[in-house]
Amino acid sequence: MTTEITTWDVLDAAHVALRTVVAGVPEESWELPTPCSDWNVTQVLQHASGDQQGYAGMLTGRDLPTEDPFSPSGVITTSPSELLEPTLAAASAAFAAVAPDAEDVPVPLPQGPQPAWVAAGACALDAAVHAWDIAVATGQASPLDDRLADELKRVAVEIVEPLRGFAYAPALEGDATGAVGLLRYLGRDPGWTPAG
Repeated sequence: MTTEITTWDVLDAAHVALRTVVAGVPEESWELPTPCSDWNVTQVLQHASGDQQGYAGMLTGRDLPTEDPFSPSGVITTSPSELLEPTLAAASAAFAAVAPDAEDVPVPLPQGPQPAWVAAGACALDAAVHAWDIAVATGQASPLDDRLADELKRVAVEIVEPLRGFAYAPALEGDATGAVGLLRYLGRDPGWTPAG
């Protein structure tokens, strides 16, 4: 018997995945290409960090990202963890103040407010998928276990379609569950490598 993942467990697990992967990036790997074809590892980190700050800012009404997460500069003036940790803490604290049964939770998505489980799941989806991007770009193991991926796909089905062509590519063909199914649904090649 499996235990259902709660709304906040999903976010916590995604944050652990992103934190762990960022800590595992070798010093010489920050300029490597990623599955986000226009961005290197540093830019994916900047984007992921900015998105976490964006979710926190929408919930609290303050401290929105100072840099556009969709135009990351590729230059950071702190350590990677010093960039990431405050944004993960801000997102966690902001969602901790949201009731799990709330129906109209503000999110930085064009769809507007979402039920709490979708809002927190969307924040988690962003963190977890970019953790995967960084992991595969830098030779690390995938941080997406199938249980987390299946829960995130449930969220993805709720939010992704209006974002295709901007934040997500068209879904790839193939029927699968777990991490492979999630990645294909998001338009990512589960077998991506830096060599192409």
